[in-house]
Amino acid sequence: MSTTRAAVVESGGAPFTLSTVELDEPRPNEALVRIVAAGLCHTDLGVAAGGLPFPLPGVLGHEGAGVVEAVGSEVTGIEPGDHVVLSFTSCGGCKNCRDGHPAYCATWLPLNLLGGRRPDGTSTISRDGEPLGGHFFGQSSFAERALVDSRSLVKVDRDVPLESVAPLGCGVQTGVGAVWNVLEPRAGDSVVVLGAGAVGLSAVMAAALTSATTIIAVDKVAERLELAKELGATHTINAGDADILEAIQLITDGAGADGIVETTGSVAVLRKGVDALAARGTLVVVGAPPFGTEVALDVNGLLTGKRVEGICLGDSETQTTIPALVKLVREGRLPLEKLISKYAFEDIGQAVQDMAGGKAIKPVLTFG
Repeated sequence: MSTTRAAVVESGGAPFTLSTVELDEPRPNEALVRIVAAGLCHTDLGVAAGGLPFPLPGVLGHEGAGVVEAVGSEVTGIEPGDHVVLSFTSCGGCKNCRDGHPAYCATWLPLNLLGGRRPDGTSTISRDGEPLGGHFFGQSSFAERALVDSRSLVKVDRDVPLESVAPLGCGVQTGVGAVWNVLEPRAGDSVVVLGAGAVGLSAVMAAALTSATTIIAVDKVAERLELAKELGATHTINAGDADILEAIQLITDGAGADGIVETTGSVAVLRKGVDALAARGTLVVVGAPPFGTEVALDVNGLLTGKRVEGICLGDSETQTTIPALVKLVREGRLPLEKLISKYAFEDIGQAVQDMAGGKAIKPVLTFG
């Protein structure tokens, strides 16, 4: 057993506080990783606020990046000294995992979001002999060292600064995957992104790398819309000044949008997006409102071939997707640095405040 410093949430609504914790010894399918950087995601804030039944006190963090210090006996392809990006975990044996869709693993919720323990019920993290909620997305990377499930590990090139690629583990691959894996824009298509946060702007960047010729970003914050233009949006709509549906119809000459990515979690925005689809268009639902939220749709409007599809983590196969995204970041074709604001690990409280207040799009914690 080893000790490390972690950001612990004591109870729902409590702040992140730094505390010394103990890590269990790596199991055969685990690795010990020294964390260099970790992205802060709205999912972390939602769980910390008590919005999901994750066991607290606990350690969150699911966009880690670091250097491997030790590996279990069954870990293959990874060795001490390797640089890794940490993403979600999965069982590897269910139908969806075998089919290359691990984001829809049969045990995804307990393994990643709700369980707080290994599959056998044991804890990876404790404090003063008492188990803490951990194993968050197979990593719990808001700590100087993390015990990581092997299926969360993605080896990356050592010449890429880990601070620049930590967000690939969740938010970026979610936005990118919505475009690449579901919308799959064809030549001349129009793509609309509803919400210009980290996920939405990642979708904008992904669309700019396709043959879509019209890329529309929608938000209420003018600065984010300006950034969307820098990242490849051909048009922007300020939702505080214009009706979304009318503006999309105007830009697309009345045809509607071929593809839409909804990232806001607002059912009102979702409904407008579905109404703004072209015949045979597809809307991808990424934003997650509270559990049990429902939305009313015009059924006859769907009969023109419209599709509404939910997606988790971009429906990405991490071992393929993340190295490709790292390459694009390194070559400057995915300018992720324009989204990132860096904070020392000790300043996690300020990072949370800036993200919640809209000042920071993608906070990344750095570990000295």
